[in-house]
Amino acid sequence: MKKDSSRRTFLKFSLAGVIGITLGGKTLIRPAQAADLPHLAEDDPQAKALQYVENSPHEDQKCDGCALLQGEEGADWRPCQLFPGKVVSANGWCSAWVKRP
Repeated sequence: MKKDSSRRTFLKFSLAGVIGITLGGKTLIRPAQAADLPHLAEDDPQAKALQYVENSPHEDQKCDGCALLQGEEGADWRPCQLFPGKVVSANGWCSAWVKRP
């Protein structure tokens, strides 16, 4: 009998939590947007390891043309698969650059 009570209480609080978070269809938790993320600094340890620079020394190799770059086409700063939680310069470059197909 005690087991049913615990399950019922759990379901009640779970439902209340879902309702509280969504508040009538407006979600309080939203995915991070590129504008919300910090810019990757050249002195970041991972950036240093991959020789990341904000301005590519290679005219034909820029982050904007890399297969690892994500986000909205044409934006100056975009997320990269190699640097989660940060955005990189579309004009940047790193040693992991791979030509977009």
